[in-house]
Amino acid sequence: MEPAKIHFVNTDKSEFYTTLKERVDAYFLKRGITPYANTFMVFKIVFFLAGLIGTYLFLILANSSLPVTYLLWVLLGFNTAFAAVNIGHDALHGAISSNRKVNTVLGYIFDVAGANAYVWKITHNQIHHTYPNIQGFDEDINISPLIRITPHQKMRKIHRYQHWYALFLYCLTSLTWVFIKDYKRFFQKRIANYEIKKPPGYQYFNLFFFKAFYYTTFLVLPLILIDHAWWHILLGFIIMHFFEGFSLAMIIQLAHMVGGLDFPIPNEKGEIRNSWAIHQLRTTADFARNNPLVSFFFGGLNFHIEHHLFQQVCHVHHRALSNIVKSTTMEYSLPYHDIPTLGGAVLSHLQFLKNRGRNEHSNVSY
Repeated sequence: MEPAKIHFVNTDKSEFYTTLKERVDAYFLKRGITPYANTFMVFKIVFFLAGLIGTYLFLILANSSLPVTYLLWVLLGFNTAFAAVNIGHDALHGAISSNRKVNTVLGYIFDVAGANAYVWKITHNQIHHTYPNIQGFDEDINISPLIRITPHQKMRKIHRYQHWYALFLYCLTSLTWVFIKDYKRFFQKRIANYEIKKPPGYQYFNLFFFKAFYYTTFLVLPLILIDHAWWHILLGFIIMHFFEGFSLAMIIQLAHMVGGLDFPIPNEKGEIRNSWAIHQLRTTADFARNNPLVSFFFGGLNFHIEHHLFQQVCHVHHRALSNIVKSTTMEYSLPYHDIPTLGGAVLSHLQFLKNRGRNEHSNVSY
């Protein structure tokens, strides 16, 4: 049974993170810029919002042929995912603006896209970012009983084939968020071993208002306005979520579930015998750092080490920070997991699933 609380113990008395923060602060100070959004980020906000709104309006108003309508559902799935990771994700981390109201307003993109921003900030910002890859705490590794992620999870016979069927299950990610997971987590008193306080009253309103808004916008209005049989609309809605869910899941999996990363368990005192920052290095990977298209569409989350170490820095700065982070890790003889290409990261994830399904793993406890 996992302990109720976890403590990170800097056993080596490493000054890595102190040095790294000083260098990152100096980077911004020397250039006279802030860690928040710049002109390029403003362009990205307009670009992805226009893509999302434009695709939706064309879908429901253009009276397109059936093949084009299905294509628009696919594009809407991608655009929803990309708007969420590029805008909503940064906003909910407080990384777009020093003005909290700006972040709050842009964070509602999550709610408009069917997810609940309040639940996300708890499960992602508070839990995942503090305890990545720790079983019993990080819900991102608790995908399904059909998928075995950590060496501490129970082995089932079906796991031997998980590298074949996992990608299909990833397609269900956003569907479960929209219809099941948000409600379940909102009313839970505990998520994994993390105790949840009762939500403020206005969050109950937000949950049901935005869920109703989403169902109306993405299901009811298409059923009314699109001139095709109702079952084509429902199938299109499901297809949209398949592409949206797959995109969101893969962005997350490629950063934490690839070869070489650790899945530690705390000792009987609830201790992880590493500093918090070094724990992030051992459980997180970058990928496709030199691919600007991946960075553009993935919201900079291919620079995932930098995001975990500096989650309140807007992702448009991550590329520059990655050079500082990598050189500092080398100076302190610390790991820096970097997969050169997107394809390489996908293959590493599939090999990871195959190995974990056969109980093949390295020493991952510390």
